[in-house]
Amino acid sequence: MKFTLRLVVAIWVSVLVVIAGFAVLQVREERARLVTDLERRAVLLGEGLKEAIEPVVGRGSATAVERILKKFGRPRRGIAVYDRFATLLVATPDLKPVLPPSLPEVTEAIGDGAVRQRLTSVGGRPAYVYATPLFRDDKPAGVLAVVLDAAHVDDAEWAVGRQNAIRFLLLALVVSLITLVIVRTTVIQPMAKLSEWTQALRRGTPLPPPEAPDARLFGPLAHEVSSLAKSYYHAQSAAEQEAALRLLGDTVWTEERLKQFVRLRAGERPLVVVSNREPLSHVRRNGRIERHTPASGLVTAMEPVMRACGGVWVAHGSGDADRQMADARGRLGLPEDDPRYTLRRVWLTPEEEAGYYYGFANEGLWPLCHIVHTRPVFRPEDWDHYVGVNRKFAAAVLEEVEGTEAPLVLVQDYHFAMLPGLVKAERPDARVAIFWHIPWPNFEAFGICPWQRELLLGMLGADLIGFHTQYHCNNFLETVERTIEARIDWEHFSVLRGEHETVVKPFPISVAPEFVDEPPRTSREELLRELGVSVEFLGVGVERIDYTKGLPERFRALHWFFERYPEYRERVVFVQLAAPSRSTIPRYQELQREVEDTIREVNQALQTRSWRPIIYLNRHHEHREIWAYYRHADFCMVTSLHDGMNLVAKEFVSVRDDDGGVLILSRFTGAARELRDAVLVNPYDIAETAEAIRAAVEMAPEERAARMARMRRTVREHNIYQWAGLLLSELTRIPMEVAEAKDA
Repeated sequence: MKFTLRLVVAIWVSVLVVIAGFAVLQVREERARLVTDLERRAVLLGEGLKEAIEPVVGRGSATAVERILKKFGRPRRGIAVYDRFATLLVATPDLKPVLPPSLPEVTEAIGDGAVRQRLTSVGGRPAYVYATPLFRDDKPAGVLAVVLDAAHVDDAEWAVGRQNAIRFLLLALVVSLITLVIVRTTVIQPMAKLSEWTQALRRGTPLPPPEAPDARLFGPLAHEVSSLAKSYYHAQSAAEQEAALRLLGDTVWTEERLKQFVRLRAGERPLVVVSNREPLSHVRRNGRIERHTPASGLVTAMEPVMRACGGVWVAHGSGDADRQMADARGRLGLPEDDPRYTLRRVWLTPEEEAGYYYGFANEGLWPLCHIVHTRPVFRPEDWDHYVGVNRKFAAAVLEEVEGTEAPLVLVQDYHFAMLPGLVKAERPDARVAIFWHIPWPNFEAFGICPWQRELLLGMLGADLIGFHTQYHCNNFLETVERTIEARIDWEHFSVLRGEHETVVKPFPISVAPEFVDEPPRTSREELLRELGVSVEFLGVGVERIDYTKGLPERFRALHWFFERYPEYRERVVFVQLAAPSRSTIPRYQELQREVEDTIREVNQALQTRSWRPIIYLNRHHEHREIWAYYRHADFCMVTSLHDGMNLVAKEFVSVRDDDGGVLILSRFTGAARELRDAVLVNPYDIAETAEAIRAAVEMAPEERAARMARMRRTVREHNIYQWAGLLLSELTRIPMEVAEAKDA
């Protein structure tokens, strides 16, 4: 209340000062205007009468002067004539009684023979006196004085003052009321909610955190209080979860368990993660800077790990506003409202990005590792950029770990095959792992790459190499065995080159067991209303537009389903969320056209006035947007032609706490090895995929719930925290004496 009172008083004082200042200016302007008007009238009357009175005064005829004055005298306008000794000769009847024995203006006019005029007081009333000398033979013969009533000048000043006083009161009252409403809605109520929430947390009631107040209004303090409260909420939830797990004797990995594990194993050493994709990009849209979470399985997996472990995430700063939102070294804390780790952005030139990312990585290695009938392209200039960018990232990593003893470096994916060797060459004491998120082909297929030897040597600089499956590990070891001079220990799945040993193991990646932040509260009815449909069954697919995802085959299977089972027309709608990807590469441009043409063909063949079978949403979708589709879909299709793991399948399962929904999953994904209760399909077999759609919509609720419950248990037990814990456990088991031997 004191704050509100001080604010209202400050507003009243401010309004008073402003209006008083304007009132003074207005009074001055009004007074000047009225005085000017009096002067003009006095001059016109005085100079006009002077020509008539001057000859008469010279003859000394008081009677003639009196007759003239009677003609021009008016109420509030008096006229008087004085002789050359400033003695009153004649005055109009209403003026004569109030005239003083002498007027200063008259005396001055006789003395110097010049006009004298001013605003003064005559008979106790404001008056404007205009005294003009009368001459005879160029000698002063008297004075003509015009006296105009000036009381209205003071009246006008008071009127202006009253108007501004009323204006002040009304304005101050309205502004105060508005201020009170704003303070109540934007200050008092949010703070009251924050206070109620913190009290509830102290009582042990797990309520979701309220929205943070506007930091621009409350400043850093309010923002920090809100962030602290959120951290407290998450810490309390984690503690309760850990307590429940201990009571049940459960060994499920959680965020808190991973955090404590890393602290125990790594101490104060930061974990450094390297990936091409950054967890958050800043882009300009319509004059504003927007935050985008990339459509990436790697980001989906690693972001919860970094929240738990902290450290530094080194990534390519790809957003056109990324530089503006980072410091001079390209660093910023994430999440932005509650920083738990540091993002270090590395800047690439357009030529580097084109050669390293679009060229060698995605026109070369990506199709090479995915057996989907797309020919890989290898260009020497792309290879040069690939090596150069790996060196640039290595320099950034070395800068981040400078001064840290035995740092932990976790390199992500096929973009950085050279990076482990580059880092180890400068920091032999570093514990380096590389995780390959895509499949590893057989040795014959990988032999297509002209620089296979250099890639393998770069990867073998790591202490640990991880793949999704044992099959990919075996392919890698066989490729090494047939390509370079090294000893393969098939019993322990490791590669020995000189004194350096690289362990190769499978670590099936996963997702967080639940939505990392508070899930959005979007009902099925709201989602369908937003889509503009009213149907019984809703299907969903979530992918980047990539030829490995089998999108055209999926849409043809949907066509087959509706052709074969027409009773489901206008009862089933499939929504495809497709994020544009690598659109500068010709093969992806062709795929984009193929996807759009296939959808158009299916819709044109089947749609009615009020229904179309496929809704295609081709844009970037934030994680919170996708959640609603996962949560309310009756079935989700993941029909990749070839995939390392595919985390969309696990994300879909992780959010279905209602044990609803059916997962239609390609046999050619790593996820199919774990999610056995999905409806498994060969995506090349359109008829089989169509039958899977029918099985999904006709599946009994009991069977659907049982399947989903088993898959949820799998994802819950083998979650991303377990993946990170097992990988880091393996990495930190490397004996220190090995690192010391390398130093020697």
